[in-house]
Amino acid sequence: MSATTPFASPLPPPGPIRAAALRHALIAGVRRVIARRDALNKINVFPVPDGDTGNNLALTLSTVLTGALHRRAGGVGRLLRRVGDEAIDGARGNSGAILAQFFSGLADAVGSRASLDRRGLAEAARAASRSARSAMADPKEGTMISVIHAFAEALVHAAEQGERQELRAWFESALAQARIALQRTPDQLPVLRKAGVVDAGAQGFVDLLEGIGDFLARRGASGASDGADDRSDLDIGDVHDALHAELDDIDPRHRWCTECLLVGEGLDRAGLQAAMSDLGADCVVVAGSAHRVKVHAHVARPSAMFEALGRFGRVESTKADDMLAQARTASAPGGCVVVTDSSADLPDGLADALNLHVIPLRVNFGEQDYLDRVGISPAEFYARLRHEHLLPRTSQPPVGDFRRQFDFLLSHHAEVVYIGLSRAVSGTLQAAEAAAQRGDASRTHVFDTANAAGGQALLAIAAAEKAATGAAAAEVLAHVAELKPKTLTFALARDIRHAVRGGRVPRWAGWIASVLRATPIAKVVPEGRLKPCAALFGEARAPERFAAYVAKQAPAGTRWRLIVGHCDAAGDAAALLAALKARLDIAEGWLVETGPAVGAHAGPGALVACLQPVTP
Repeated sequence: MSATTPFASPLPPPGPIRAAALRHALIAGVRRVIARRDALNKINVFPVPDGDTGNNLALTLSTVLTGALHRRAGGVGRLLRRVGDEAIDGARGNSGAILAQFFSGLADAVGSRASLDRRGLAEAARAASRSARSAMADPKEGTMISVIHAFAEALVHAAEQGERQELRAWFESALAQARIALQRTPDQLPVLRKAGVVDAGAQGFVDLLEGIGDFLARRGASGASDGADDRSDLDIGDVHDALHAELDDIDPRHRWCTECLLVGEGLDRAGLQAAMSDLGADCVVVAGSAHRVKVHAHVARPSAMFEALGRFGRVESTKADDMLAQARTASAPGGCVVVTDSSADLPDGLADALNLHVIPLRVNFGEQDYLDRVGISPAEFYARLRHEHLLPRTSQPPVGDFRRQFDFLLSHHAEVVYIGLSRAVSGTLQAAEAAAQRGDASRTHVFDTANAAGGQALLAIAAAEKAATGAAAAEVLAHVAELKPKTLTFALARDIRHAVRGGRVPRWAGWIASVLRATPIAKVVPEGRLKPCAALFGEARAPERFAAYVAKQAPAGTRWRLIVGHCDAAGDAAALLAALKARLDIAEGWLVETGPAVGAHAGPGALVACLQPVTP
């Protein structure tokens, strides 16, 4: 061999993976998932066909995108720690919690290292895969964890086989195995095979990887779909038609998709999983670290879950979605859908019957925050109100609660109409407006009822009935605008001490009412506030005398719908309902428990009478 014969020079080892490149790669992956959330919603049939996996992954990753990925980090370890913590804090749904645990496990494995070689990243991914699996009480093959495992093992194998392989080729070889694992998911879960789809959470993880792959290929991925995945064009009805018969069979023991953030020191994840098992919870994911844990589970009573978790640490960021309502919407997409908030005193069963969605307000006793009617029932609220010295407070749902509900409904319906609590007494309507502006403002409509309790409920019912006829949002809004000034709400406060404590009534007025043994009557006025309009003296036959007053205020010759609400006073409410039926032409009458939005100020014993004329 001559001295001039060329020799092949060995390729230099690939350089380390640094924080800046990893950050931009993750941004590309996250954007792709967010852009494809509607496609993911369409194929979501496991563990229940509630059509929100895309939204849950998008919301989880949006928290990371606007937080950890929005700013530079001093090293890979620091970046991944931020990503993991913020993913845990923002995790939504089963798939979001699993993905959050993957990132948290990745951060734990990387530690404080400023950069990584491929072998180090591969081993960290393997550890993160095991961490994600450990977060689930009952791991199911054919879901996201199967694809995560396939990807992580392929990374390790490729790192061991090709030390000098180009970074892009190394990653693509592992991505190819993830795609194969995704296509196997229908063979592992019969419900996927029946619907003809792959697992939505697993598809979301592959979307994340494909966004990263686009970045590595220097295509500047924006996250938009390239149309290569034919499944993204599935019509949602096609996906869910095969499962429609099962919607009525959703186990009531696991109806609520519930989650919260648990904060404390030395949090015992195994103990938390055991506590969820004791509750009979399903789809349990306990993700996080020793000081911050996201708990996700499907339960019958979210309040029982929050109470059990409260023994381990401080419960924050509570959320509970009614999967039956979600499944109903996902299986029967339509034009316009109506949503209200929990200050509306809806009769039992009507929300389900009318596909009327409800966003819970927040109720606070001291440091403990509850979801109205979900985390705490009216009966539990009044029991605490009677026996505790803490003054309860109510607050509007966060903008994020509205945004999440609006986004979900718009993924299945052309338009959303929110029938809201009076702007004059709460910031709830403003929160809904902010959410609408941040989302699809042209398809989201916010209506101020200038009412509350049963009056708000009557307007929400009327809106949902109109929408059920196929009416567009403009027709629904016109219908409730016509009924709004004709919808009458009256309240009788049997004990105004709570209103005095809360500052709604001056102390001197409370003293006078006590001395005179007066029971004030208030009416919702056009601007949306309750104002005193009369009083009853003495306690004898108060419900019947209240009914007589209300009947005199109601225009004659009108046929009415009636909602009678009570604050832990079912007997008096029944007497009021009977007395009003005797005095007015009542087409439909309902007895309901009035929630904390009124009860926190009116106190136990209060009665509410709401009337709305029947339209042709």
